[in-house]
Amino acid sequence: GEICAFKIHGQEMPFEAVVLNKTSGEGRLRAKRPIDCELQKEYTFIIQAYDCGSGPGGTNWKKSHKAVVHIQVKDVNEFSPAFKESVYKTTVTEGKIYDSILQVEAIDEDCSPQYSQICNYEIVTTDVPFAIDRNGNIRNTEKLNYDKQQQYEIMVTAFDCGQKHATEDVLVRVNVKPVCKPGWQDWNKRIEYKPGSGSKPLFPSIRLETCDGPVSSIHTTIELQTNYIGKGCDRETYSEKSLQKLCGASSGAIDLLPSPSATTNWTAGLLMDNNDMIFKFDGKQGAKIPDGIVPKNLTDQFTITLWMKHGPSPGLRAEKETILCNSDKTEMNRHHYALYVHNCRLVFLLRKDFDQADTFRPAEFHWKLDQICDKEWHYYVVNVEFPVVTLYMDGTTYEPYLVTNDWPIHPSHIAMQLTVGACWQGGEVTKPRFAQYFHGSLASLTIRPGKIESQKVISCLQACKEGLDINSLESLGQGIKYHFNPSQSVLVMEGDDIENINQALRKVSYINSRQFPTAGIRRLKVSSKVQCFGEDVCISIPDIDAYVMVFQANEPKITISGMDHFARPAEQFERGVILLPDIRIVSTVTKTEHPVDSKEHDRANKPVVLEETLHNLDFCDILVIGAELDPEQECLELDHVELQGKHLDATNSTAGYSIYGVDTMHNYEQVLRQIRYRNWYTSATFDRKFRVKCSELNGRYTSNEFNLEVNILHSSNSNFMDHVNHMIVEPQFLQSVHHPEGSISAVHNSVVPSVATIVIVICVSILIFIITLGVYRIRTAHQHSSGDNEGSKENEMDWDDSALTITVNPMEKYEKPHQTEEESEEEDIEDEEEDTTSAESDESEEEDEEEEEEEEVMVQKGDKQNATRQEQLEWD
Repeated sequence: GEICAFKIHGQEMPFEAVVLNKTSGEGRLRAKRPIDCELQKEYTFIIQAYDCGSGPGGTNWKKSHKAVVHIQVKDVNEFSPAFKESVYKTTVTEGKIYDSILQVEAIDEDCSPQYSQICNYEIVTTDVPFAIDRNGNIRNTEKLNYDKQQQYEIMVTAFDCGQKHATEDVLVRVNVKPVCKPGWQDWNKRIEYKPGSGSKPLFPSIRLETCDGPVSSIHTTIELQTNYIGKGCDRETYSEKSLQKLCGASSGAIDLLPSPSATTNWTAGLLMDNNDMIFKFDGKQGAKIPDGIVPKNLTDQFTITLWMKHGPSPGLRAEKETILCNSDKTEMNRHHYALYVHNCRLVFLLRKDFDQADTFRPAEFHWKLDQICDKEWHYYVVNVEFPVVTLYMDGTTYEPYLVTNDWPIHPSHIAMQLTVGACWQGGEVTKPRFAQYFHGSLASLTIRPGKIESQKVISCLQACKEGLDINSLESLGQGIKYHFNPSQSVLVMEGDDIENINQALRKVSYINSRQFPTAGIRRLKVSSKVQCFGEDVCISIPDIDAYVMVFQANEPKITISGMDHFARPAEQFERGVILLPDIRIVSTVTKTEHPVDSKEHDRANKPVVLEETLHNLDFCDILVIGAELDPEQECLELDHVELQGKHLDATNSTAGYSIYGVDTMHNYEQVLRQIRYRNWYTSATFDRKFRVKCSELNGRYTSNEFNLEVNILHSSNSNFMDHVNHMIVEPQFLQSVHHPEGSISAVHNSVVPSVATIVIVICVSILIFIITLGVYRIRTAHQHSSGDNEGSKENEMDWDDSALTITVNPMEKYEKPHQTEEESEEEDIEDEEEDTTSAESDESEEEDEEEEEEEEVMVQKGDKQNATRQEQLEWD
């Protein structure tokens, strides 16, 4: 009737039931070990009561029905919140207010909703422009500024609903980036270029930022702007004649705008840019070309070439602006032929005379081109093959868009006037005057009668020495299309991949092949157009404005040296005397030497080093100092055969001799060395003075003035001086006394003939004495050694046996072998001395037997070592 036990049915329940009162059947359920809510929140199991009717084997229990026990474990707030990440990072763009920059998240390991939920987050760091909500979303409370602060670091904590906060705060790092502006990044505005450095990349690390825009293709134009330099780019500033010779143009071009000089004075009154022979016309000047410069009647074939820079015509009503005009000198205003600009059109007028053909024929040829009014330099060539007229502009062919026919001009005997920059109105009532003035700049205006130019020559004449370049076309990649304009000042590239365009632009270079380029800046403009996928608003890429700074080249110093004074008998001048037999032209540049180490840097006098350089000259003048040459009795001469095969021409006048054309210093030297001075009436002349001066780049670099004095020796000294001068000026002797520095032998400075005679007599006496002494010594030496020469020289080698002893059987005789190749140096020298004094001729055969016997005795009496050397075998 009593309750003895309670039993729990279930797998390893952490509970046990104990009987408190057997009679009443009261019991208690208790935990066998600590219970953890985080491991298990609730338990359900079955319990039964047992009576005390159990025997020893425990088999006779009586048990109650089963009761279900359900236990819930109550939570204790034992855990603190912990963040999922150790550090949170994010990047935001300046100038924007965000709803949520990022979300932080903490967790709590407690089992109950009350203690396991995070009820709040809090920013611990003070004075930061950020706030956080209950869900952990961080936002900025004000617009961030990249320039003000580029990064923020804030500490955040979390609380569970039992108000227990996290044991460790978490770091949140917010990076601020500037507003993304589409455009080119990582390029320098200034690019420095040293002359002679070849091809230099303009943007070696450039890249395009599109701010993740959906780009489908990119079109980029790189433009080198050089319209303000000389003739629109760095061209060799040689004269037009020199350039035409260099380019292989046919001869006969007449320069209508030459540099002003005594013979070409019609350009003296024009405004001029001295640097590049450019003439500026401001609508007030015209120049008359003198009669005889250009033939009166041009044939059906001729060429007009010019450089022109022209802007829109001034004034509301544009008038004709004359470049070149051939009109009536008096009485009438008829234009026979003319080249002019009218309303940004280039017009060429050519009126035939009645005597050639009385038919209606082409007379006006019009070209409409934007370049005529773009204020930039262009090269124009008008090729006339009547009735066809072709225009080349910058090497490209243009046919006239309009050709107007007209009747021939009525015959008259009125003289014609050729003008540049305006047209001559000879038939004006009050006073003949210029009209139709030109506004702009002209250069190198030439007319070539009877010939037209080839495309190849035209391209060469307008070729530019500087431009854009691509280092490696292969490396541009397959997806890039590119195009250069003829002068290589504009490069257009197109591609659909941003990285390919970046790589291609990094390979674009600037190159200047002039040896002495024009220093200064060259502007660069890179403009880009971007196309986008779909119908999105497309990206606008700002232009790049940069410039290339071309440094001044080291200026060359051209030095002329040679014999600057000589005297000759009068008879030689009648045949002609070479003026400059040993002239030398050297060009040097001064370069700064960079010290290798710091110790050297401290030392003084280390800054510059002279270096010889080779470049072309474009003229050398031999000027007569004093009275001009009298053509009745004297002249300067040059065989024109000397100019063949060279790019050189020459002109002769009473003022001197001029050689011109772009050619090497060596070729100039060769020609100058052939110029002769002749005087066939010497009695009136005692001396003549000349000056030599050379130039490069049309006078940009000039040489020193080399002065030469020539004395004419008359009868009293003539015979003797003839002999002496002939000996002194023999070419072999000149080469031996000439030094690069231009030092001159003493004889050249002899101004007074009497003093010269005394000096020369003494010198010749000493020379004869030295020669005699030399012959005597050689003769003596030969006698002492001819035994050696005949016996041992052909027999054996000459040995240096100072450390070698060879015993030879003295009884044994040897036949003479053939002469060995390795004879001693002393014997060779003796042979040479004998040759120079003509003392060797068959002497060995003519010597008598007594001399041979004496020499044999001398050999026997010599020291043993020498005797041994005489009898040695030839050794390998």
